[in-house]
Amino acid sequence: MQKNGINVLILSVLTLIGCQTVPETTMGETMRSASPQTLSSHAQARPNQIDFHKLKQTEQRPVVALVLGSGGARGYAHIGAIEVLEEAGIRPDLIVGTSAGSLVGSLYASGKPAIELRNIALTMKANDVRDFRLDRKGFFDGGKVADYVNLQVDNTSLQDLKIPMFVVATELKEGKKVVFNYGDTGQAVRASVAIPSMFIPTMIADKEYVDGGLVSPVPVDVARELGADIIIAVDILAQPIHTETTNVWGLFNQNINIMQKHLAFEELQHADVVIQPDLREKGHIFDVRGRSMTMEAGIQAARAKLHEIEQVYQQYNYPQGHQILQFYARESLNKTQTEK
Repeated sequence: MQKNGINVLILSVLTLIGCQTVPETTMGETMRSASPQTLSSHAQARPNQIDFHKLKQTEQRPVVALVLGSGGARGYAHIGAIEVLEEAGIRPDLIVGTSAGSLVGSLYASGKPAIELRNIALTMKANDVRDFRLDRKGFFDGGKVADYVNLQVDNTSLQDLKIPMFVVATELKEGKKVVFNYGDTGQAVRASVAIPSMFIPTMIADKEYVDGGLVSPVPVDVARELGADIIIAVDILAQPIHTETTNVWGLFNQNINIMQKHLAFEELQHADVVIQPDLREKGHIFDVRGRSMTMEAGIQAARAKLHEIEQVYQQYNYPQGHQILQFYARESLNKTQTEK
């Protein structure tokens, strides 16, 4: 296969997340469906170790969740959104991520500031995460993805990340949503990004797992079930209106985008604030210029939502809302001065 052909293939894999209607379960049922194995070698789905309902009672404040959705190469926009939220003083109590959102979310949950996430994104090379392996079930192994994530988080297990992190994947056999919050961080992310038929399913505790975007493209409901009061969701899904439909491949993309949009619509209604970067062009995950542009789209979308976030905080009489308001005022002033 020629180099251009490989690039197109990689682009296709990382910009498409399959979508279908599958049986849904509650979080408790989903967690019990994954058989725990040894902590050192597997990601695990276990009952949450942190009682967020109790946390908000004891600290007398709302619990804030950041939800990062699926979207392949558009995942760089998550970093831009995090930059703005971080600058505004918004610190999530927990992060829930699917697919690309699980990767960015895990690195952020490990304690890396937004500027470091940006540097990692701009210096990532194809061979850092790409490994071909011909198999009846796919042609990307995913092992390098797990290794890369574990390297970036210093081999920290999910339950030990500085910000509680919840990774959404799909149990292949029964099509159930599974939420990993314990064990091998890289393995959990590997499962969450494993697009069926392209990535070989990730085997964890004798079960096969694939992309979390199949069951929850923007996993708002997971955050709500965990006890989050304020949910800020970043939706980077491809919008059907901007999809090219003049050829077979475009029509295939459109089928997926339409189904995924409707699946995400239900959950996004349960978010308090939805950040939707304007991403109309297909980005290549290894295109440095494209990475910067995609992150900028995340920045612009998050800035546009700061006032809305501040209003949500004020509803809970959360003092941090004043800090967001002050940051929003400074941003608005700077924008006005720049335009002049």
